[in-house]
Amino acid sequence: MTGNLDQFHPKWPLPPPGDTILDILEERGWTQSEFADRAGYTTKYVNQLVCGKAAITEDTALQLERVLGGSAEFWLSREARYRKAMARTKDICL
Repeated sequence: MTGNLDQFHPKWPLPPPGDTILDILEERGWTQSEFADRAGYTTKYVNQLVCGKAAITEDTALQLERVLGGSAEFWLSREARYRKAMARTKDICL
């Protein structure tokens, strides 16, 4: 039965990695602006990350690892899964 699970690709949108960022910020009591200051980003860039408009690059993943925790690999994997799901959704909606 596990083979069938490997073939399952949900047709609903996967939340952006920014949802995870927001969860961590909430747990720490940080605003997006405070996180931006700590990470050396603009508030606008942080908002774009949170909304999924800006992709998590290798450099961004390393900075997320330093400031928020989790490994850079976690952040890059989360981003890749999100972008893949978005591409699938786009194909379905055409």
